[in-house]
Amino acid sequence: MSVNYASGLSTYENKGKVGLPETFDNDVTLEDNVAALEKLVRESKHIVVHTGAGISTASGIPDFRGPNGVWTLEKEGKSPTVDVTFESAKPTLTHMALVALEQAGMVKYVITQNIDGLHIKSGFPRNRLSELHGNMFIEECDKCKTQYIRRTPVPTMALRPTGNNCTQVKRRNICRGRLHDTILDWEDALPDEDLDNATTHAKKADLSICLGTSLQIIPSGNLPLLAKKNGGKLVIVNLQPTKHDKKCHLKIHSYVDTVMCKLCKKLGIDIPTYGGHNPRLQSVHTVKGEKYKRGVVIATMDDVKDHKPEIKNIKRLKDENDDGGYDDEKKCKTEQSTMIHLNGTMKETLKVDEQNVFKSDVKIEATEIVS
Repeated sequence: MSVNYASGLSTYENKGKVGLPETFDNDVTLEDNVAALEKLVRESKHIVVHTGAGISTASGIPDFRGPNGVWTLEKEGKSPTVDVTFESAKPTLTHMALVALEQAGMVKYVITQNIDGLHIKSGFPRNRLSELHGNMFIEECDKCKTQYIRRTPVPTMALRPTGNNCTQVKRRNICRGRLHDTILDWEDALPDEDLDNATTHAKKADLSICLGTSLQIIPSGNLPLLAKKNGGKLVIVNLQPTKHDKKCHLKIHSYVDTVMCKLCKKLGIDIPTYGGHNPRLQSVHTVKGEKYKRGVVIATMDDVKDHKPEIKNIKRLKDENDDGGYDDEKKCKTEQSTMIHLNGTMKETLKVDEQNVFKSDVKIEATEIVS
């Protein structure tokens, strides 16, 4: 699918200011600003990073309001020239730096407006990430709300049915709800859970760092200000002016990759090399008792369409003090489902782990699903 997904959205006139001039700090100013950012990072206990399209341009995905942005060119009657797809685009140095900073315990949460899926592809944990405008690689069930992380882009946009059905085991049956994409159109409401989590962390932040965003789209663009209202500081890294420049503690005019490379070097953090599609559901810093409100599954077969299976050979492992019934409010933890197509048989193995959540007190050890 073309990375110019905006062409598939509905017509909308008020796209904000586009094509504003870019400014670059000189070498001395840049070093001083990165040193100031390092000091802020070391002094902070709850850092929240807000990311926009500017962190993905190095992967070949165009931004929206830059000199060659999608909407800048649209205003001139032109279209962007791109040589990547959502599937082939790889996480940038900034994406990988955020993975390293989260693993080091410095970055507590990331809030993104990007739908390119590069944060999850990079290995940034899903339970430390709010994707406010959706993800091109995620489908969601309209019944149980389970999300499926795919290797390939979903075929639709604007919260439309993708043609796939939910295969999660709920009580004694498979859910079979209809899956839809998570990409928002202009007038769609933001996803409740992602927005709630984003707001909670934005309020808790003592340092908000904005990377590659003009902060023009609301409510996403106003979330970084919540840190200031609670005594925190705001840092903006962007080449163009943003609507909150006058309110920030520090503004850095440089490429985000350059800033993140210099920052991690000063902090003694090694930035990992991207090694391939690597979605992670939980942070290594997830605390005991921390719960998902919604199940998330890493799907390993993207070509299964409208599969309506028959369940056979379900082995149940009951919890202690189990009375034999089912309780939707209880949760057991299982590993992501791994589906293997073997001689016309779909086999799904679920092992007890902390990677995924199903609302049931029954742990499914093995399920054989026959077409």
